[in-house]
Amino acid sequence: MASKPNVLFIVVDDLRPELGCYTGAGVQSPNIDRLASEGVLLEQAYCQQAVCAPSRASVLTGLRPDSTGIYDLQTPVREALPDVLTLPQHYKANGYETVSVGKVYHHAEDDLAGWSAPPVQSRGDWRGRGYLTDEAVEQMLTQERLLVARGDRRRGIGPAFEAADVPDNAYHDGMDADAAIRELGRLKGEPFFMALGFHKPHLPFNAPKRYWDLYSADDIPLADNDFAPQGVTPFSLTNFGELRGYFGIPAEGPIPADIARRLVHGYWACVSYMDAQVGRVLAALDNLGLAEDTVVMLWGDHGWKLGEHGSWCKHTNFDIDTRAPLVVRAPGRQLPGHRTSALVEFVDMYPTLCDLCEIPTPAHLEGTSFAPLLARSNGAWKTAAFSQCPRGRVMGHTMKTARHRYTEWQDRRTGAVRARELYDHDAAAGENANVADRADYADTVARLSSMLADGWRAARPGG
Repeated sequence: MASKPNVLFIVVDDLRPELGCYTGAGVQSPNIDRLASEGVLLEQAYCQQAVCAPSRASVLTGLRPDSTGIYDLQTPVREALPDVLTLPQHYKANGYETVSVGKVYHHAEDDLAGWSAPPVQSRGDWRGRGYLTDEAVEQMLTQERLLVARGDRRRGIGPAFEAADVPDNAYHDGMDADAAIRELGRLKGEPFFMALGFHKPHLPFNAPKRYWDLYSADDIPLADNDFAPQGVTPFSLTNFGELRGYFGIPAEGPIPADIARRLVHGYWACVSYMDAQVGRVLAALDNLGLAEDTVVMLWGDHGWKLGEHGSWCKHTNFDIDTRAPLVVRAPGRQLPGHRTSALVEFVDMYPTLCDLCEIPTPAHLEGTSFAPLLARSNGAWKTAAFSQCPRGRVMGHTMKTARHRYTEWQDRRTGAVRARELYDHDAAAGENANVADRADYADTVARLSSMLADGWRAARPGG
């Protein structure tokens, strides 16, 4: 690898670790699978909050949500933290050309000082919603007319899925892959940090028909735990309003099986579509002779429920929301094809990239570089990964250890614990029974509560 390696930093919206390289079945993701076979797959990587804007803010600042103060979709990083040294800004200060393509920050105009040029945003699809078929557009307009008739000024959202028979670059992610490939050609010869954000598999599940055709609808499985966990707290789940607003989705109650299967089918199609765009960009790296001099880090900003716990979308502290894919290829700094089950957190990405590129690590970072994990097969690491989720005046602080997930729902003003959750992954990996109130787990609850109070600093290697 060159003395000053490039970085290709790929973020994928709503990507759960249901990929070939993780599960060995289900979703077809040959390009990410190949990247994992050439790099290192981190099996237990956790975001700090399972919502797009807070998760991305924590990664790009190296700070946890309680430090950024960003818990919602409305607050840009630079509004909350005007002086923080962001990841792209740090690379820019160290002689890199920094480029943003697609969805990187939640707010497209956020952190403009971090980029060497204005972010590249794909354009051209109808009303920005990504619909290409007459049927989908008419459903969107129908929904909008109904809203107007009720005095509601919101735009119609449209259907939750679409399968147009179009080329890849008719949708956002194909356009963004085209733009990234053009930028790679322009950047060759200069050290660069390129952040590339793919929209899919975020709702709506719109992808070219050929990716839907990869799967037989009859073979699409539904969640086998489509029920709320036993002993669940009032704060644990949501009404998944993100999905409810789409045309044809019930406003209340469970999602009917036929719609649920169509949603899962669409999600899988979108993952395969996005994976194909990843493959095109990685092929461009190879063709330009850049692969051996480029660190590739691919991650999903958080997980996503597809009917698990009788719920959909994200916005919870469950493992299926907080755990997401993370794959790193760092030529010369890794064991190719290695997998590690060590606990890592998304705030760890910033210091890891600093180590891999041998640039200074800023003092404000709250993560720990996992670069040592890339070059060894075992060894002690973090004892826990921390996430959180707000519910009005209550904040759910959650901690994943090697065996357990423990959550305390705390009053944000007084700190009083309003409810607790404990899931024993050795007993049941699906988190289907909250055992926090069981007498035989009392000592475990006390121990994990103490660990949670000690916080992330005590959980670090050597902490």
